[in-house]
Amino acid sequence: MKRLLLAALLAAGCAQHPQQQPDLTAGGKPRASVVVMTVALATKEGGPKETVAAFGEVYAFSPTTIEVHRDEPTEITFWNLQSDDAHDFMLLNDRNKVLAKFDLPALKKTTVVYTFHRDGLYRFVCAMHRPEMSGAIIVLPAAM
Repeated sequence: MKRLLLAALLAAGCAQHPQQQPDLTAGGKPRASVVVMTVALATKEGGPKETVAAFGEVYAFSPTTIEVHRDEPTEITFWNLQSDDAHDFMLLNDRNKVLAKFDLPALKKTTVVYTFHRDGLYRFVCAMHRPEMSGAIIVLPAAM
């Protein structure tokens, strides 16, 4: 009898608090794709010298905003166009939890496939060059 009661209580608790789906999963066959490039805005080699002296080297992602659909596997290819500077990609959800982080080696393409399972805004940054080198992924409702 105690086992049945315990099983019923556990089942009721699970029904009230179902397992939450993760924000995103990696892999799968992509149904959409986007290319994101790294852009050097001000470097010690290319100047402007006053800007570099005041702020250091400044880089950006291009585009800085990406739109994807919920539950649609999307291939994202990063092109690091700098020959002497590595970057990285760190993806955060709206609770600032790091969902993914990987290196973007100099003069290389890095491709990932992500499926987002929650609508909303996800921020991304290059941890080496933040806060300037940043952007956002807007996850729209599932495509019909």
